Amino acid sequence: MDTQNPSVPSPAHTPVTGKKHPNRRHPHTGLVHDNTRHTTRFTVIGNHLAQHPELSLLAIGLGTHIQSLPAGARVDIKSLAARFPEGTTRIAAALRELEAHGYLRRERERVPGGRIITRTISCNQPGHSGRDAPRPAPRKRTRTPGSKLLPAVPHPAYPAPALLQQAAELLTELRRHDPRLLLSARDTAHLAPGVAAWLERDVTPAAVRHALTTDLPPEDLRRPAALLAHRLTAQLPPPPPFRAPAPAPTRPAPTPDLRRLRPCLPRTGPRPLPRLPTRAGRASGGRMRRATAAHVAAPTGNTGGIAWPRHSLEVDTMSTQADHGHELIPRPQQTPDALRAALAAVDPARLEEMQATKDEAFAKAVEWQSLSPVRSWVLTWARDIEIARRPDLSTR
Repeated sequence: MDTQNPSVPSPAHTPVTGKKHPNRRHPHTGLVHDNTRHTTRFTVIGNHLAQHPELSLLAIGLGTHIQSLPAGARVDIKSLAARFPEGTTRIAAALRELEAHGYLRRERERVPGGRIITRTISCNQPGHSGRDAPRPAPRKRTRTPGSKLLPAVPHPAYPAPALLQQAAELLTELRRHDPRLLLSARDTAHLAPGVAAWLERDVTPAAVRHALTTDLPPEDLRRPAALLAHRLTAQLPPPPPFRAPAPAPTRPAPTPDLRRLRPCLPRTGPRPLPRLPTRAGRASGGRMRRATAAHVAAPTGNTGGIAWPRHSLEVDTMSTQADHGHELIPRPQQTPDALRAALAAVDPARLEEMQATKDEAFAKAVEWQSLSPVRSWVLTWARDIEIARRPDLSTR
């Protein structure tokens, strides 16, 4: 029974894990840390060096000391032996251990003077160079302790300076409606774009003020700026409907007021008419007297606002009736409409000529600022119509 058989395999041991580990049986025994956060003069050492399973204690301590030194410090064997009580032999052995595991690297360089020196490089993470090291994460913005970021607010499509200034003034005046809505300069600058977005959508300042100050909670407001930011975002009205701009009113071309033009005819006294240049008129031997204008009166009907002179072409009744008794039409009044109607009855072929000369006379009247061309046109056509309406004058 006491004979041992060395060929029999030893029974497998169950690995000790979890709460069955010997060091976990007594939670109140073992190492206890009393740490204080370092703020100055400290060095970060990785556990891969401090708890390296293959390095000696002297090598771990020496590696930690070398990583804590500033750049340019001397770490040769003589300098380290002068600093620590260990001899040069032990220090040299520890340096070789660190070099073998990658914590130290020696490189030879030629200085400008021609000398060759040995430069010792300390690596806090073996296998990683400074180029491969990840970039440090960007530092977060520091905020005042206890403060929180305000909710985002809408922004206007066109942030004009005048619009933002109007929005900031509206926010500043909210404290007059409710003292709890006293905002800081930073909160006002944050909320101003949201108010500008409301104003940009054709909302009046009174409507914006009513939306921000109505139905506030009765208790104290811990963060009034956050409440206003929520309302500006949640109650943002839709954009106004598109409306095509109204066309600009077109003003008609001003018509000249020929009534204000200075007349070229005398206001008082008769004006003789030109002699009728016909053979019958010459044969009459002066029996037809020149017509005189008894007075100037405004014609009836729409004549374009011009006061036409009413020169009567009345002929001596006794002499004319004795010699000329046949008339195609009665003598018309000396107005454009009456003369045109008379010409259409006696000689319609000349209507186009009459209209052309009328337009020319009116254009000259506007250019000269005088009624002389218009009066001459009236007298000329009155003469021609007078001849045409009495065909017996042309037979003499």
